[in-house]
Formats: sequence, structure tokens, C-alpha cells
Amino acid sequence: MTLRHRLAAWLDRPSVQNTIFGVILFNAVLLGMETSASLMAAAGPLILALDSACLAFFVAEIALKLYARGWRYLTTGWGLFDVIVVGIALVPAGHEMSVLRALRVLRVLRVITVAPRLRRVVEGFVSALPGMGSVFLLMGLIFYIASVMATKLFGAAFPDWFGTLGESAYSLFQIMTLESWSMGIVRPVMAEIPWAWAFFVPFIMVTTFAVVNLLVGLIVNSMQEAHSAEEVAATDAYRDEVLRRLAAIEDRLTERERAGRG
Repeated sequence: MTLRHRLAAWLDRPSVQNTIFGVILFNAVLLGMETSASLMAAAGPLILALDSACLAFFVAEIALKLYARGWRYLTTGWGLFDVIVVGIALVPAGHEMSVLRALRVLRVLRVITVAPRLRRVVEGFVSALPGMGSVFLLMGLIFYIASVMATKLFGAAFPDWFGTLGESAYSLFQIMTLESWSMGIVRPVMAEIPWAWAFFVPFIMVTTFAVVNLLVGLIVNSMQEAHSAEEVAATDAYRDEVLRRLAAIEDRLTERERAGRG
């Protein structure tokens, strides 16, 4: 086994992965401490030194992974994500690029790449995006139709909420989230227009209880598919490793038989 293969196997050890996970969490705590003026006044140099040490650890980790796995490490989405997140922290954050100092907190997201369960959730969400596009299109059509209707029906009596198409869409979005929808909007409207419930109740039923639950169902289904795909990949990898070892054993036995005959 070559040095690269041994290094790749070492990096995949649970103890090494747990160490990386711990450093990421420790760095997250440090980044939070940097937002406290009192803590920075008391131990600012120490906090910054520890943060720099964590960054050096991440750079060394990525360098080892690049050496062990080659450039194919950058062809994986998670590997490229790690390089970008750590690379942002290496860019000098001068006065004109001070926003990059705030983006350093993105390093905390590296927890996703280390924790398989979190990674599975993100992969499931990403794989659900194509199906979610159709649901969002349906939601947009419903919102557009409802906004036009609300503007025509309630715009004259309640111009602050339904005076324009945009204001109607915003008010309906608040109603969809069920945030102060009853006492805040619907009941005041019903005080002036008693039959307004006939518009708002079907809108809530369609958007909140039907379309939103459809989105949740898509995400859950995609997460289950991602989990199944991961299990299949793990099974295939285990099978290939067993076959490789059996082939190696068979080759050794064949060599011994040939040596015995000789």
C-alpha cells in the first residue's frame, strides 16, 4: 500500500474525523467569543491566536486530503465546499473587504462535511430542489391569483394591506405563515366585510396545509432516497474490498503452489 493510500485510510479513521469535528466546534465557539467586546478586551490576543491555530489546522487538513486523494478531492462537492470556506478565511480582510471577516463564520458549516447524518440531510434537500421548483411555480400562480383578487376585493377598504399587488402578496404571505393572521388582518377585514372569511379560509387551506406539506413530503422523500443511495454505495464498497482481498489471497495461494511444484 502506497503512502497516499495509507494517509487516505488514516484520514478516514473515526478518531481523526472526531478530532476534526471537535476543532470545528471549538472554532465556532471562538468566532462567537470574538463578537463580545468584554471578552475581546480581556483575552483578545489569546482568542485570535487560537482562531489562527484552528485555521492552520484546517489548511493542513485540506493539504493532506489533496495529497492523499489527489485533484479528484476537488471534483467532489463537499471537498470543493471545504476549500472555498477555508479559502475565504485566508483572504486578507482589509477595510474594503471587511465583509470577509463576517464570512469566516462559514467555517462552522464544515460540520456538515464531517457529520454523515448532516451531510445526508443537505444532499436530500439539494436532490429535492428540481421537484420543489414545480411546487414553487404552483405556489407562485396561487399567490398571483389570490393577490389580484385581494387587491380588487379589499384594496379600497384596506389600502395599507391590499392597496397594491405587492402589498397584497406580502399580506397574504403573512397569512400563509399564520403569523398574526387572525387578529392582525383577517378579523379587522371581516369587521368591515363580513363575508371575507370565504376568501381567506380556502386560501389558508390550499397554501398552508396543502402546498407547504407537499414541499415537506418532497424533502423527506429525497432524504430517504439519499440515505438508500448511501447505503448501496457503502455495500458496494464493502463488497469490492472483500473481492479484492479474496483475489489477493487467491494470488498468494497460487504463488505458493507454484513455488511448491518448483
